[in-house]
Amino acid sequence: MRANGLFAALMIGLAACAPRLDLPGPAIADPVLKPDELITADGREIALRRYVADDPRAIIVAVHGFNDYANAFHMAGPWFADRGVTLIALDQRGFGNTPNRGRWAGTDALADDVATLVQAVHRQAPQTPIYLLGVSMGGAVSTVAASRHDLPIEGLVLSGPAFWGWSQLNPVYRATLWTVAHVAPWYYLTGEGLRLWPSDNIEMLRALSRDKRMIRETRVDAIYGLVTLMDDAFEAAAQVDNPTLILFGEKDEIVPAAPVEAVIAQLPGPKRFVRYQNGWHMLLRDLQRETVYEDIKAWITDPDAALPSLEEVALPPK
Repeated sequence: MRANGLFAALMIGLAACAPRLDLPGPAIADPVLKPDELITADGREIALRRYVADDPRAIIVAVHGFNDYANAFHMAGPWFADRGVTLIALDQRGFGNTPNRGRWAGTDALADDVATLVQAVHRQAPQTPIYLLGVSMGGAVSTVAASRHDLPIEGLVLSGPAFWGWSQLNPVYRATLWTVAHVAPWYYLTGEGLRLWPSDNIEMLRALSRDKRMIRETRVDAIYGLVTLMDDAFEAAAQVDNPTLILFGEKDEIVPAAPVEAVIAQLPGPKRFVRYQNGWHMLLRDLQRETVYEDIKAWITDPDAALPSLEEVALPPK
């Protein structure tokens, strides 16, 4: 009995310290799309950055990665706008300029916000083709959004997408993360000492190190939420039938290749895979970023045409 009582007390203690989500509130009004923000149905103000082309022939809705924000597209945005493609990037809940920065909002909220933005953009420009671009964690969010919502998009671009969820984690890491997230969800990790390079663009990385909107101390329950999101995205991929362009860097030290390749195998719709020999994780900010931009632009123009980089990987027939 004493052992059973101790176990029950431990379970109650773990429940009391469970990962804490910044969940959306109840819907209070229809979403509103403004030039510099999206006001969601629960009244949350989502900051936006727009890079507007004159008479755009396409619109890219862009979704950043973990601990980043819409600034992730400050190089890509002007490049595409100069070539007739408007790019709209958002600060996802808990990141950048949004309230409760650093708190995890959950898979549902993140995916629903992206879907809300895409639908709002479509209402404002119903004749212009829309493409959804997700980078790293943003690729996972975009995958879930596309699987759960009938999005008015022509295609999906996933750059270094994060699909390294619970099912792919080492059992020891999995158990450790679960325990710490439930015992001390408020504990912060910095990632110092990992010695992982996300890009070969050293000047850009130095600028990021000075950017106060970047999150450098991460709550453990946010990491727990990220892994859950990646697992959700891994499972959701089988329901994404949109044409999809997957981009991956051969030198990516952040996201393992195996889960990405596993997701590619289960995507049911038209798909193309480019693996850049000199590409790192931050493909849209690497030194060879314009090679990536050219491939995206070519695919948007003609999804069946040869890509300028000539680094596309042949996929086995269905």
